Amino acid sequence: MTVSLRQIEAFLAVAAQGTFTKAAEVLHVAQPALSQLVRDLEEELGVRLLDRTTRRVELTEAGREFRGAATKIVDDLHVAIDNAGQLADRKRGRIVIAAPPLLAAVMLPPAISELQKTYPGLKVVIMDARNDIIVEAVRNGQVDCGIGTFSALEGNIERSALARDELMLFCPADGQFSGSGVVGWGQLSGQLLVTLTRDSGIRLLVEVGFENAKIEMKPAYEVTQITTALALVRAGLGVAVLPTYARAVSDQQIMTKRLEPSISRDIVMIRPSGRSMSPALATFEAVLRRYAKRLVPQGEGG
Repeated sequence: MTVSLRQIEAFLAVAAQGTFTKAAEVLHVAQPALSQLVRDLEEELGVRLLDRTTRRVELTEAGREFRGAATKIVDDLHVAIDNAGQLADRKRGRIVIAAPPLLAAVMLPPAISELQKTYPGLKVVIMDARNDIIVEAVRNGQVDCGIGTFSALEGNIERSALARDELMLFCPADGQFSGSGVVGWGQLSGQLLVTLTRDSGIRLLVEVGFENAKIEMKPAYEVTQITTALALVRAGLGVAVLPTYARAVSDQQIMTKRLEPSISRDIVMIRPSGRSMSPALATFEAVLRRYAKRLVPQGEGG
């Protein structure tokens, strides 16, 4: 089977315009030549794509199905051509990336700095937002990608893992856990607990840890931001269970302990399903992966 891009473009133009005359005008070709392209396409596919009348053409059932697939093929090809022409050498371009506030603060600045040392023409735009806002921004094309930890149930997005993160105990350096190695979840019973609010995926994982340990979870403080939780721990007002990467904004007044059994999740990059990744974003993904792994070194604690 030999199907040409010109044949596909001719068919899509007729389907969009509703007549061969208008489609020929849009493509700047003679109408007989356009009609021949569509006939050749139908012969190659072995199905009728269009029902012709004296005034208009209508898509057949096969035509409607083929139109959806053909549109994606042409769109992907245009993206590839644009990438090759504009960004193949990665000397210029624009990436819009979304991440939760803490990850945006501790991972993106050094990663962007490294990227721009090699590709100074690449511009990175940051949107720091909640996970639900990030997912929606990725789906509707507002951003090129999102970074964070997202539910596996989210549809219409593609994921690529950057690093594996686990929950750790953050507690005052001079507190009762100062001499401990690994801390069991059961040891948190009766502790003054600082947690994130229930709209946070981290909070839901902490609840799982308490439930599995069969101990009651009664937060002393509930806050929205990880930095606020750390400030309360620093002041001796409780302990907090937070992701490993929170250590990037911690200090010597706070110590971290691994929790057993471990609860972990992936830090991932998400992109809209079915869209090609630009050369600029592919380059940045490799840089992001290095910095994500530096934030959550494996096998480390205490």
